[in-house]
Amino acid sequence: MSGGTEIAIRGEQFFISGAVTYPGVTWKGQRIEGLLLNSRMVQGIFDDLNPETRGRWAYPDTGRWDADRNTDEFIAAMPSWRAHGVLAVTVNLQGGSPYGYSKDQPWINSAIAPDGSLRGDHMERLRRILNAADELGMAVIVGLFYFGQEKELDDEAAVIRGVDNAVDWMLDQGHRNVLIEINNECNVRYRQPLLMPERVNELIARAQGKERDGRRLLAGTSYGGGVVPGKEVVRQADFLLLHGNHVETPGRIREMVRQTRQVEGYTPKPILFNEDDHFAFDQPDNNFIAAVDEYASWGFFDYRMEGERYNNGYQSVPVNWRISSDRKRGFFNLARQITGQ
Repeated sequence: MSGGTEIAIRGEQFFISGAVTYPGVTWKGQRIEGLLLNSRMVQGIFDDLNPETRGRWAYPDTGRWDADRNTDEFIAAMPSWRAHGVLAVTVNLQGGSPYGYSKDQPWINSAIAPDGSLRGDHMERLRRILNAADELGMAVIVGLFYFGQEKELDDEAAVIRGVDNAVDWMLDQGHRNVLIEINNECNVRYRQPLLMPERVNELIARAQGKERDGRRLLAGTSYGGGVVPGKEVVRQADFLLLHGNHVETPGRIREMVRQTRQVEGYTPKPILFNEDDHFAFDQPDNNFIAAVDEYASWGFFDYRMEGERYNNGYQSVPVNWRISSDRKRGFFNLARQITGQ
């Protein structure tokens, strides 16, 4: 059983194991205490059950794909992320596009089976990641659904069972270092109405309503790049997830945070970006700095771009989980500066 590390929220601030995050830290006059700097690492439990596409993810040194090796190397890299001040990672039960962005997604990467039951091998890999994060004093944002893999679910009943089974599993395991992201980008290409902006608040409430010994998990959902959450989600969610994809100016990041706080029904709660594919970490202003300026947490979305080698891209399978590229080093070095680690 896990449970040594516990994530909690008080107002706009995150607390880990009873202590506010980054206690007393400021950076260039901006309060950092209470934020949750993070990185999108959604492929931590990746596997492909489609034999026609599985070969795409072969490691260059062995010529084959290995899901357990992927998780082993993820866990081995976690202490280096933590040492740079990153306190949370996002892992998704249905991953994300191994190419960063994909229109068609024929691979089958889902810890949730078509009927909403859980696949044991995937969940065992998740258990190992959650336990490793627990030991390091880190939180994990666990996404349940991804629009590229939602097609693998039979129907609305399977979506509901998927939420019930995943949340029950985490509560039964005793994990207290988990934040639930019902689905990645609820306003992007979903088929099931329950996973769309008008109704996803119902699933947030369903996850929040499950308890063990008076303890429940914190839950929310994310929106696509540049989109401000709707009032139903703002009212229901424990924290508000924004994305900076396609947001080309830091000024728009600042505006998004301010607009989110003005949505009808907003009460003080953390705002965090857990996906943004803009970098410029060596510049005096960038999306990361802009979010922090508005007292919002920020998360790094790194994928291998055309022509790049295996050592780039945290979302591109096979993943090299080490801090192995200039882009990765740029993010982690700025995170270390901001958090005073």
